[in-house]
Amino acid sequence: MSQLSPVLKQATPVVATRGEGVHLFDADDRRYLDFTSGVGVTSTGHCHPRVVEAVRRQAGRLIHGQYTTVLHEPLLTLTERLGEVLPAGLDSLFYVSSGSEAVEAALRLARQATGRQNVIVFDGSFHGRTMGAAALSTAGSRFRAGVGPLIPGVAVAPFPYAFRLGMTEEQAVEHALRGLDHVLATVSAPEETAALFVEPVLGEGGYVPAPPGFLAGLRERADRHGILLVLDEIQTGFGRTGTFWAHQQQDPIVPDVLVTAKGLASGFPLSAIAAPTALMRKARPGSQGGTYGGNAVACAAALATLDVIRDEHLVHNAAEQGRRLAEGLRRVAAEVPAVADVRGLGLMLGNEFCRPDGSPDPDTARRAQQAAADLGLLLLTCGTHLNVVRMIPALVVTAEQIDEALTLWSKAVAVAVASA
Repeated sequence: MSQLSPVLKQATPVVATRGEGVHLFDADDRRYLDFTSGVGVTSTGHCHPRVVEAVRRQAGRLIHGQYTTVLHEPLLTLTERLGEVLPAGLDSLFYVSSGSEAVEAALRLARQATGRQNVIVFDGSFHGRTMGAAALSTAGSRFRAGVGPLIPGVAVAPFPYAFRLGMTEEQAVEHALRGLDHVLATVSAPEETAALFVEPVLGEGGYVPAPPGFLAGLRERADRHGILLVLDEIQTGFGRTGTFWAHQQQDPIVPDVLVTAKGLASGFPLSAIAAPTALMRKARPGSQGGTYGGNAVACAAALATLDVIRDEHLVHNAAEQGRRLAEGLRRVAAEVPAVADVRGLGLMLGNEFCRPDGSPDPDTARRAQQAAADLGLLLLTCGTHLNVVRMIPALVVTAEQIDEALTLWSKAVAVAVASA
């Protein structure tokens, strides 16, 4: 009898039979508040009626039209519609199926366009599990151990993780930019550096937003040295952080390449990189392609997702409900010293658990996450030490659902601390 790989570790014991909005239901029809949204994927909630209808309609017309063989209407329309929300000048798109594939495509493009081989990433980064993407990922050894040697030419610079550094945000930014300058002076010479890859908010690294000034500092150095700035907005994009793209929260910068996936198609596998046409033309012929990229049904789901985000004002809702959730989480943390930091943007929030000496406390974090699941609230952990419990509900979440989740979270934290 076959089975799932034993290496796949389930975060919760739930076997979901259906989903609706921010809720999942098991075989006994028990309702769970899903504050994982498929790791930030189901941006419009589970089975939004408009997405379901768009998928049903498209599946009856054309399921798959391989886009280096034939073009199809959903692909062309989506490309046009994304032009309305992408940063100015990023007018050329290449589609694949997963975030890792998109990162690999961005890496190939950066090296081919610049003729340089090195890339610089930042401490705590996560860009995927395929070989190139894993080489760019430093959020934990679990993403790269035992499969080396990974691709060469990757250097790591500090990320301004103010809480862990014990600094103010301003000090952390200064520290990180000095560290990047040191890497450029000692490890990866500017004339050999193709790109800087960065997440505006560390994802697997612990839900750490880049403080104001950091991305602007990267943009300035990239411009000075002819290096491409690649923003990985796989988890942060499509309204998750309360602006359509997370980098729009602060410094008015425009990346050279933007990578998107997850919330793009409300659960269907679709990802993309966007770049100026002049830059995209520098990719070598044949270097971009793939069997399933730009799948017709996934593109139809993405178009419906864009419609729902616009018509239901979900970017605004993410900002508003994110503030409500953050305030509630901070109230819980104020009563529980084990929750040492609450941070994030919009509906992308992390609770960092620490021991009294300030060291990471993954055990209490895990107990809190499991206790929450027992109570009916589904959550995930992240962070290098897995001591951060993250909350990423669908963008359709309501104030009442936020308050329900906060009540359950308070109980879960109390259970976790009491059983320490």
